[in-house]
Amino acid sequence: MSKETLKVGGMSCGHCEAAIKKALTGLNGVEEVTVNLNKKTVETRYDEALISLSAIKKAIEDQGYEIL
Repeated sequence: MSKETLKVGGMSCGHCEAAIKKALTGLNGVEEVTVNLNKKTVETRYDEALISLSAIKKAIEDQGYEIL
């Protein structure tokens, strides 16, 4: 298992948090997602044998947010 904390721009409300959580928890290999709106971070725990960090970043960007 790997754990990453990503700085994400464009998050401002509960809808943003829900959209990112839904997008990431639907990915095979993602075990846990924690979104912190105040710090503008997304912490994820994932199995690197099943999914890459770049795929996780792309899923966030596909929701309209920017990886900082």
